[in-house]
Amino acid sequence: MNESKPLTRAHWMVLIAAFLGWMFDGLEMGLFPIVARPALQDLLGVTDDTLVGLWNGRIAACFLLGAASGGLLFGWLGDRIGRVRSMMFSILTYSFFTGCCYFAGEPWHLGALRFLAALGMGGEWSLGVALVMECWPEKLRPLMAGIIGAAGNVGFLLISMLAMFVEVTVDSWRWMMIAGAVPAVLTIFIRLFVPESERWQESVKGTTAKPIREIFTSWALLRPTLLAICFASIALIGTWGAVSGFLPLWTDQLAGPENPYAKATVQFMLSIGAIIGCIAAPLLGGKIGRRPAYFALCFSSLLVCGFLFRCLSEYNLLFLATAAVAGCVTGSFYGWLPLYLPELFPTRVRATGQGLSFNFGRVAAAVAAMGTGVLMLYVGGSYPKACAIITLIYLLGMVLIWFSPETKGKPLPD
Repeated sequence: MNESKPLTRAHWMVLIAAFLGWMFDGLEMGLFPIVARPALQDLLGVTDDTLVGLWNGRIAACFLLGAASGGLLFGWLGDRIGRVRSMMFSILTYSFFTGCCYFAGEPWHLGALRFLAALGMGGEWSLGVALVMECWPEKLRPLMAGIIGAAGNVGFLLISMLAMFVEVTVDSWRWMMIAGAVPAVLTIFIRLFVPESERWQESVKGTTAKPIREIFTSWALLRPTLLAICFASIALIGTWGAVSGFLPLWTDQLAGPENPYAKATVQFMLSIGAIIGCIAAPLLGGKIGRRPAYFALCFSSLLVCGFLFRCLSEYNLLFLATAAVAGCVTGSFYGWLPLYLPELFPTRVRATGQGLSFNFGRVAAAVAAMGTGVLMLYVGGSYPKACAIITLIYLLGMVLIWFSPETKGKPLPD
């Protein structure tokens, strides 16, 4: 778009819709780590953390596989019928199936419903990012990426604040899932006030988009797609295989039954840190370049996670402070990715390309989440030992980033 044009009401409506969509997405994602331990203890009829950890890994894997599928499905839909209509469908999907978790009677019911809800969650990210990046001026892209990246962690923050005041137990966890149906109301706002991407409309004028075929038959698109999958995978493996996926469960174990709010408190600290990191990371990428910024994020994540999982063993102020720093460095990738991924793909395949890249990374994260659960069987049911092994993945990111193109100062490809 013309950089000299002033911002209009349409710009703000697009940003609000994308922010709220991803915020509620984050709320849905943060909901399960809060309810996981009491829910699985209830459904399994056990108190053993080894079995709970194993099932948590399986359900996390179902969620991540669903998100990967949804990123491809709704990304393709967004390139075919438009960003706005597809976003509405994605939000309705994750709202409905999260609410249905109230009726789960077996652990596998939760796994199936989390898979279905994740279809919508995976799709919403790619659609919201594409819509904002195509609408807002190029000079504001780093800031927009930070805002969108932070939105999901605002959702994490809100659900953790709720859990700090509402005790989540084996008797009350189902009511938390009902709250997951609330985001469906957002679709009314989107339908009434959010305009379609003009850039997308121009790109498909007089033709039918075939984004999946184009990505997989063009080496010019396949190479950056494969690299982008790796970058997203590394971030998601660290998050779901350790920090966000298992730290609340470890906290619950450390704090014991006399402090049932501890897991919500640590998730609150993770969210505060992640919001700061999501804003800072794309701004850093705008200053020093996308590649050096990613290297720095991997390096800092490796150091902080090493200290958290290898050096701490008590729930105290140092534990909470370290959790906040870990949330900042590991969550910062979710501000960097909305900046970098749209810059790798032309408009006609952008939603599919970035949705495929970000959400296919969740397949790797699903394997990692299951791997953490399995690792616990070999390390005596120890959450920190298993997580410490998983977070070594950041070493790979420090190497791979130098094989990808630098896009700082370049316009979005048409």
